[in-house]
This record gives sequence, C-alpha cells and structure tokens, in this order.
Amino acid sequence: MAEKQKSWQARFSQSADALTESFVESLSFDRRLWKYDIAGSIAHAEMLAEVGLIAKSDAQAIKRGLLAIGEDIEAGRFKWDTACEDIHMAVEGALIERIGEPGKRLHTARSRNDQVALDLRLYTRDAIDLDILPLLADLQVALVASAEQYAEAVMPSYTHMQRAQPITVGAYLLAYVEEFERDRERFADARKRVNICPLGSGALAGSTLPIDRRSVARRLGFADVSRNSIDGTGDRDFITEFLSAAAMCAVHLSRLAEDWILYTSTEFQFIRIADAFCTGSSMMPQKRNPDVLELIRGKTGRIYGALTGMLTLTKGLPQAYNRDLQEDKIHLFSGHDTLRDSLRIAAAVVRNTTFNVEHLRVASQFGFADATVLAEYLVGKKVPFRQAHQIVGRLVAQCEQAGCELRDLTLEAFQAACDRIEQDVYDFLGADNVVARYRSEGSAGPEWTRKQIEFWKEHLAKNT
Repeated sequence: MAEKQKSWQARFSQSADALTESFVESLSFDRRLWKYDIAGSIAHAEMLAEVGLIAKSDAQAIKRGLLAIGEDIEAGRFKWDTACEDIHMAVEGALIERIGEPGKRLHTARSRNDQVALDLRLYTRDAIDLDILPLLADLQVALVASAEQYAEAVMPSYTHMQRAQPITVGAYLLAYVEEFERDRERFADARKRVNICPLGSGALAGSTLPIDRRSVARRLGFADVSRNSIDGTGDRDFITEFLSAAAMCAVHLSRLAEDWILYTSTEFQFIRIADAFCTGSSMMPQKRNPDVLELIRGKTGRIYGALTGMLTLTKGLPQAYNRDLQEDKIHLFSGHDTLRDSLRIAAAVVRNTTFNVEHLRVASQFGFADATVLAEYLVGKKVPFRQAHQIVGRLVAQCEQAGCELRDLTLEAFQAACDRIEQDVYDFLGADNVVARYRSEGSAGPEWTRKQIEFWKEHLAKNT
C-alpha cells in the first residue's frame, strides 16, 4: 500500500523523516478545534459556491460530509488518522474519503494559515461567551447573595495585615464583586478584537480568486474582516489579550483564596467552608484543609505561565505566519481550561461558606479599630485632623499600657487629652457604632452595603 503523501509534499524529493513527522504534528492537541474547523469550512464552501468558484452541488456535498464528520466526532465514532499533521488535514482527509472530488475543491482560496487563525478566533470567542463571562457572572451572583446574607454583620478589616477599621462582611464580599466586574469588562472588550474574520487572507497575501470575505464573516457572526492579509494570518494578539485578562482574573481569584485560607484557620476562625470543599490529612486525623482554595491560588501560576509563554512565543516572530505559532494553542487551551475550572469551583466554595458572625463581632471590638472614627469625632469638634491624629495616637498608647480599649477610658481620661471631648464620644466608639456612622458614598457600613447590593442585583440581572 502506497504511503499517503502530505498535502504540501509534492515538491519534495524525500518523504518526511519519522522524527520530523512526530515533531511537527499538532493533531494530538488541536483536535479540540474540530467544531470550529468544520463551521469555518462550511461557511467557506457556501461562499465559494455563491461566487461561482465551485458548483452548488459540490458545496452541498461538502456541507453534508462535514456535518456527518462532526456527528461522528461528537459521538466518539470518528477514526482519527494519526498520519495527518493537524485537525485541518484530518477533517479534510476524512471529507475527501467520504465524498471524493468535491472534497478536493474545499481548500480553494484558502491556506492552513488563515484557516487556523479563523479556528482560533472562533474558539476564543466561544471561550469568552460560553465559559468565562457566564462563570464570572455566576461567581458575582454567589458573592452578592452572601453579601446580602451578611449585610449588617461586622468584621475587622486589614491593611498591612494589621487591624484597620471595622466593616460589614457584605462590604468585604462586594469588594470582590467589583474586581470580577472589571474582569468581565476586560473580557468583553477583548472580544471586540477577537471578533474579526481572517479567512480569505490566504497564506499571507490573499487570493487572486474573486472570493467574498464578508460573506464568510456574516455566516460566522463576525463583526468585520481583517483589513490586512499579512496581519490576518500572523496576528495572535487576541490570544495574548485573552490570556492577559485571564491572568488578571486569576489575581483576583488568588487574592480571594488567600484571604479565605487565612480566615478558615484556627488563628482566625472567621469562616467555615463546607466539608465537601475541604480535604483531610493522610497522617493527622484532625486536619480540615482548604485544598480547593490552595489549588485556585496555585493554578494562578499556570495561567501566568500561559501568558508568559504566549508573549515569549510571539516576541521575535518576523511577519507573517511562522510554524512557532503552532504552540499558541497549548497556551490558549491551558489558560482557558484553568481559569474556567477555577471560576467554577470558586463560585461553589462561596455558596458553601458561612461566616462566623459572633466571632467576627467579638474580633472587631479589639485592636483599636475605632481610632480613626475618634479622630473624625474630634474633627467634628473643630480640632484640625493632624492634631486629632496625634491626640488619638497618644490615647492608643495609653490604652496599650493599661491593657484596655479606647471605649474603656473614662471621660476624665479623654478630657485630659482634649477638652473638646464630651459624653457623646461613647456613641462613636466600638465596632457597631463605627460601621453605623459611615456616611461617604461607597463606604463599608450597612447603609451603603445595602445600596450596593441592590445595585448589583439589578446590574447582574440586566447584564447576564
């Protein structure tokens, strides 16, 4: 039986060495592009028939054949020809075997260079539309629901990992909703640059045949076609931008994971994650480990690696397409899969985590978290802020020596520090009093927490 020749091999005097074949193949990982390759090929065939480059009967045979191949792949019946280098040749080879001569006409006015660029744009668009944006919204919904449950619960906040000011648990959770909203905006904005059709750019210079690129773009739901055929085949900015947005999102997931890993510890005991999302130790019977969160934090490195890999892959490439770009899929698939799975598990963890409200309330009463509001109280008594800051600082030092909190000081002790302090000072001290007095827009007290919750419920209902 004669050896099957590669589509590009006619001008070569020798067959490819086995090492070469195994080194250049990408079918082992790019076969997941099959549905996009088929969709692009159907749109291309219909356009070729529309402009008279192939017969309409050929286009119909191509479409039937491709749809049947897709059904077989979906059902797991398709026999992958491992002699094929990539998904494009695997699908085209199977098509020719099934329908004969019409299948050989499919590649008219097309190169694997613009074909793979198309497949990757279709894949990335779906990754954004079907996975990342819905999963981000679902995580936001979970956080807002938890924030509503704990809209008035008080907890300590931290700067430099030191006690700062008391806040509501709801406000704390909504801070992450803001971060993930920026992630949604980044992906939605990146999608505009993904949604450009490169097919018709050919190998890099276009085609002398009278193809209609915009017809293909309309069929595939693209907003526009690439303006420059050279850039159309060599551009992978859209993948790098997708991975950049993914890396930024991973930052936010990792920060949430880091917080909750700390908060679930015996030292904090701020939250409890359901058993279904924890694991134990093979040696220590008492352990209850937040491994899911630790893996979210750890997998951030994989997404960073995908972005760094893509940046490194493209930094020195001459125009236009180069075989180096075969590696782009590995980085895209890795970043997409890792972020998708991390978002999914993060939302599940949020829905299955409770805050230890009473423990948080007690924790908020210590560490001089009401010092700032005492300084602002003095400002309200016409004391310049810098002077008020010094007065309160001395009072804190006095409390540290006495082993008490500001609220434990007598009125005489307060008035010895500043004669403008009156009995009403006790209405400002203590975590509950502090959070109840926050007034500035967006502040971390119950009033603005509730307003923000209503905003997010309405916003997410309209925009998801």
